[in-house]
Amino acid sequence: MNLYKLLGIALILLFSVSSCEIDEIPNPNGPSLESFENGATAADLKLLATGLASVMRTDLGFYYNTVSIVGREYYDLNGVDPRYTGELLGAGAGAGVLDNNGFLTTRSFAARYRAVKNANVLITAVENSAAGLSDEEKNGYYGYAKTLKAYALLLVANRQYNNGIRVEVSDPDNLGPFTANHDNSLSEIQALLGEAATDLANGGDNFVFSAPGFDSSVGGFWEFNKALSARVAIYQGNKSNALSYLNDSYFDLNGGLDNSTDHLFGGLGGNDLNPIFFAPNADLYLAQSSFLTDAEAGDSRTGKVTMLDTAVIGVPVTLDGLSGTHQVSLYGSNTSPIPIIRNEELILIYAEANIGSDNNEAVAALNVVRNAAGVGDYTGDTDDAALVDELLHQRRYSLFGEGHRWIDMRRYGRLDELPNDRDGDEVFEQFPRPVLEQ
Repeated sequence: MNLYKLLGIALILLFSVSSCEIDEIPNPNGPSLESFENGATAADLKLLATGLASVMRTDLGFYYNTVSIVGREYYDLNGVDPRYTGELLGAGAGAGVLDNNGFLTTRSFAARYRAVKNANVLITAVENSAAGLSDEEKNGYYGYAKTLKAYALLLVANRQYNNGIRVEVSDPDNLGPFTANHDNSLSEIQALLGEAATDLANGGDNFVFSAPGFDSSVGGFWEFNKALSARVAIYQGNKSNALSYLNDSYFDLNGGLDNSTDHLFGGLGGNDLNPIFFAPNADLYLAQSSFLTDAEAGDSRTGKVTMLDTAVIGVPVTLDGLSGTHQVSLYGSNTSPIPIIRNEELILIYAEANIGSDNNEAVAALNVVRNAAGVGDYTGDTDDAALVDELLHQRRYSLFGEGHRWIDMRRYGRLDELPNDRDGDEVFEQFPRPVLEQ
């Protein structure tokens, strides 16, 4: 089993959670939490940094699937658990209510706070290390850990919305309060990204560790930090800050749309496989029909879904009153990377940030994305309202299945425009706070 996977398993076991409170599980054959946090060697710190990248992938597929289903991008018609076609869509027993003690609520919450815990352990380990690190080396570790911690908290905030999030969880016996609402959550996350950026600015040229999927140069990782800051700023509605962060990121109007920072996967040495690679005609995650019917003629992005093979499986597939004909096919193999943030998203953030101040520039950015998709330049109205409609359409197709549609429609107050294919279904605004956090 390779080192990346081994450490990920060790840390998951060591810091597993059922809520924000972390229960330590002794491991007689491996390092203890105390040994990491007090007197960690240089080798220990490198293992923790690599392990954090691994733990970030825990239940990642579950996160993307649940927000995509709630956002009516696709359905899970595998029939493994009726809650995917019932509770998650606001139907069935207890209609209109998500269980605050069910796995749909607690599983992603726990996984993301597991990553937060691992980031906190790395920070403490660096502070108390016996490795004799220079200030630059320490800052590199701090900037890396805080950036990934902020990203994990952002995924919690995406689902919890106005329930708020706990930001301070370093002491399991004295957890910090929940933020008052989503705006406060975003402010706390942006502040943490700012702290991380300051650390990175004083972190020298290169990290003294490597983490798969992340740039080994401090400057390259700093650009990733700024890309995340631009995403948070546009969620906050702060367009001027979004533009400023974009200028410091790897945003490039003329660059490849798929330039990205990624979660990596692999099939050798026990490494994890991509959890949202769906085996053709077998894993029945099927696009909601309007993804195809609402697309412009010739849009190459409709290739993100593939027609089921009628020689293999009956079409349409129908379950619990839902049906589909096209399978989600975002990734070419089970070892394909999953992007955290791509240049295509940054271009769309740039377009959004210019709406209302420089609509011609917004159109120019939208046209970069449109032409890459094969649909030509935008020819519609250029008032603010029309451009917001166009922006949301382009984000729908460019970022399909990447965890954005539900969030985008919510932040523009348009959840009621998402389709319900059955009478009585409901598009939820947020997931409930887990019962153990009440």
